[in-house]
Amino acid sequence: MSADLRLRNSSRAPGTRAALYVVVLALLAGCSRDTPVTGTTPIKAANPIELEKHLLARKPEVDLFRLKGPFRVTTLKDVEIGIAPRGSVSTDLYFCASAKQAPLIILVHGHGNSKDDHLFQALHLATWGMHAMTIDLPNRGPWIANGRVLARLVEAVRRGPEALENRVDPEKIVLVGHSFGATAVASALASGASASGAILLDPAGIGRELPALLKKVNAPVLVIGADEEIWPTRNREYFYRFIPSGVAEFSIRDSVHEDAQYPTDHPLRPVADSPIATEQAQIIFVSALTAAAFSLTASGTLDYAWRSYANAFQEEKFFNARRK
Repeated sequence: MSADLRLRNSSRAPGTRAALYVVVLALLAGCSRDTPVTGTTPIKAANPIELEKHLLARKPEVDLFRLKGPFRVTTLKDVEIGIAPRGSVSTDLYFCASAKQAPLIILVHGHGNSKDDHLFQALHLATWGMHAMTIDLPNRGPWIANGRVLARLVEAVRRGPEALENRVDPEKIVLVGHSFGATAVASALASGASASGAILLDPAGIGRELPALLKKVNAPVLVIGADEEIWPTRNREYFYRFIPSGVAEFSIRDSVHEDAQYPTDHPLRPVADSPIATEQAQIIFVSALTAAAFSLTASGTLDYAWRSYANAFQEEKFFNARRK
């Protein structure tokens, strides 16, 4: 099976969202320069393989991933990828410009959201040597059915790598889901999606069959939660409870549900969904996400990431940590 790729112009972003696109695309053209938000890592590497060796040789530290990585990023907006037996998924692609072939991180939005809400997370991951893809699925569900679509997308990428210019390592695909998007990711894994693992950003669970599906998950899964004392999400406890093994979880102090998204790397607009969401917390989320994605793609385990969180655990910036 060969995945079908078609490009089309973006025409869905009215008003301020369209203006945001213009500014963001201008930023993407020079994304390796320093920014007032995160800066750029002083680490030098010619390619992701060299970077991986460098990172694995030093003490893991999540704060390193608060900075942008050393690589430039090239982007393709509104790419349609065909999936069997019919249909397609709209995606935005963020390629690490220095990588001929690299892991792929697929980010899935939650309820009422879109691929645009994970723009900076995808961009940030690509600066660290991992290709990233944000996707649009029906944003009011059904989320378990969305997961089956996601599993078909993963299969299309694996069997038709030419759709992504043969730049993706098909053995290193990581799924990331925010809110109800985490239910979709769990459903995809239970449906047999060939992924190295998953990262769930303040997940929310929905669907009577979800516990049974979670029991079928056999890939490493990390739950990065917001502060439940401020913002408890629906059935978040399901993911750690029902995934039988290889799952870890912690919460980020003083963060809220929307902090697990990150639409842009500059404060171009206020966070409309919640007045207490902050860019600082979004940067903490993206650093934890990047450490976990690197860990899964470099080793197939969460060990590197878990060690990188040690200081944050000790200082209780990350809390309620558990692993099985």
